[in-house]
Amino acid sequence: MPPELAALLTRHARSRMQQRGIAPALIERVLRYGREKHDRHGGVIVYLDHDAKRRIARERALSGAELDQLAGVYVVLTEGRVATVGHRYRRIRR
Repeated sequence: MPPELAALLTRHARSRMQQRGIAPALIERVLRYGREKHDRHGGVIVYLDHDAKRRIARERALSGAELDQLAGVYVVLTEGRVATVGHRYRRIRR
């Protein structure tokens, strides 16, 4: 795990990554390409929407299989740190 990402992760986020099988590389890519949405509780949800997927495909940053793996992952940031991560099962409304 890169030291920059390790410094951003809370202990809770690390345990959720392990429990949910989400690799650090996926978190980095979601943070790099994802869209932000405020959750009305002081946090920011970062996820991949259609525009982000098109941008990734245009830059050829990931293969199709890697993009499929990344599609449902979200990251919640609070105070500039990764609070938790997970897999989306519902749509995030704008």
